[in-house]
Amino acid sequence: MVAAVVLGIAWLAWFGVLQWSVVRFRVPILVTLTVGTALLAWWVARRVEVPLPRWLAPAVVTGSAVLTVTVPLFSYLRGGWLTAALVVLTVGAVSCAGLLALPGRRRAAAAFGAAVVTHVVLAVVTILGDRAPRIDVWVILQQGADALARGESFYTQVWTGSPGVKDIFSYLPWMGVLTAPGRWVAGDVRWAILAWSLVLFAGIWALTRGNTERAAAVVAVLVLAPGTLTQVDQAWTEPVLVALLVWWAVLVRRGHAWWAVVPLALACASKQHLVLLAPVLLVWRPFGWRRTLAAGALAGALMVPWVVADAAAFVEDTVVTLVGFHPIRFANTWYLYALNVHGVELPFAVTGAAMVGVVAVAAWFVWRRTPDVGELLRWLALVLAVANLVNKQAFYNQFWLVAALVAASVAADAARQGATAPGVDAPRRPADSRR
Repeated sequence: MVAAVVLGIAWLAWFGVLQWSVVRFRVPILVTLTVGTALLAWWVARRVEVPLPRWLAPAVVTGSAVLTVTVPLFSYLRGGWLTAALVVLTVGAVSCAGLLALPGRRRAAAAFGAAVVTHVVLAVVTILGDRAPRIDVWVILQQGADALARGESFYTQVWTGSPGVKDIFSYLPWMGVLTAPGRWVAGDVRWAILAWSLVLFAGIWALTRGNTERAAAVVAVLVLAPGTLTQVDQAWTEPVLVALLVWWAVLVRRGHAWWAVVPLALACASKQHLVLLAPVLLVWRPFGWRRTLAAGALAGALMVPWVVADAAAFVEDTVVTLVGFHPIRFANTWYLYALNVHGVELPFAVTGAAMVGVVAVAAWFVWRRTPDVGELLRWLALVLAVANLVNKQAFYNQFWLVAALVAASVAADAARQGATAPGVDAPRRPADSRR
């Protein structure tokens, strides 16, 4: 019971400060995120069992709604559009909380549906209410999709009207490919991100192995997390990555580990920092070093057209620029703490050592234990959380990715925790030990 309460409070604190963090740096935000990361480390290192009583998800959903309307919220929506978005989130929270509080698979299925519908309606309101968000992420994805349609490289473009970067495509190429259909079909890449969010929700359902109550609780808590409106509005792409990683986990768990190479390769060909996960996956026996290397090779092959088109431009945008990019002062990281509070720029050796250290620790534990999918996803989340905390840049979306992996891990735990009564643990199953 205590562990469940701590998990609920930590989730609300994590997202409460994240909603507040856009766009500001505050020491209490950084401290809260650090404490949340420390709790995650304690959870995985000690293998703490966290039973999920039926009241937990309704309580978290209700708390999320309260935080959404009371904590400062950054959005480009104005007037009636902003009011409509907040009403959608509030009604969705009330509906999901009420349904999740009652027993029964039908009510759980209804809660799952209510959560999905809430997210779809929120996205519709947000995209229609803010047709041109003033953020460079949206601009480069939009114009990158146009460049792709013309058969041109993302990495040789100059962006028109960007409020941030003007001539950099900072993503790996497949993020542009996977979001471009939203622009081509409906005029906005955010429609594609919405589609990938639905793929994510389906993956969470599949990951629970038929535990409707767990699937509904996890999706509702994730959909209604504070700051979700900002996440949708800003065209942040992390739902694409989580959808791919969750389906990777589903395929591995179902004994299709070689097929799981495909979504992992797509994820790795979309955003650079996922390379930090590779050493952990190398030593996790159910996936193993052969499949991890195959995923890396496939990711490399997927990026070859852009390398061939202009290797110098590709490396400049995806590696050199990011390594040398100036710190953004409202990133809530310890790097920015040293800079904002003490005027000190930490050397790369310090931040690099922290990243290498957490990857090494995670790989060692995973190698020694061969954990199930749920625990593995938490180790991956911990690696990314520590990397965020010491980096030059880490904002709501990067920390959302961490929390989404934790949520997916809780969905995966349903396979070995009681599927009929939330909060009752069942023996661990051997399914995740398949090679």
